[in-house]
Amino acid sequence: QVQLVESGGGLVQPGGSLRLSCAASGSIFSIHAMGWYRQAPGTQRELVARFTSGGSTNYADSVKGRFTISRGNVRNTVHLQMNSLRPEDTAVYYCNGWQWGTEYWGQGTQVTVSS
Repeated sequence: QVQLVESGGGLVQPGGSLRLSCAASGSIFSIHAMGWYRQAPGTQRELVARFTSGGSTNYADSVKGRFTISRGNVRNTVHLQMNSLRPEDTAVYYCNGWQWGTEYWGQGTQVTVSS
């Protein structure tokens, strides 16, 4: 089994920054395509940013230029640096990854952007 654990969510004012982290643990052999999704109340879960299996990155248009996904110094960790946050970025953010054809999700971390 693979566990993905997110951290770093919270309340921030518009224009502020947050950094999310995700650590994969358990039976890790070749976890790949790690990334971040988010889901606001009443909406579908959507891609925020992710690494492809080839190592490139994909971003949602709404976060390009504001969010940056990166790999951590510790193996099997990823971060999401979120700058210039807007109220519409408010959502539960989920870490995602794949191993041997199985998709894994974290439990989610709440990000609230409000004054």
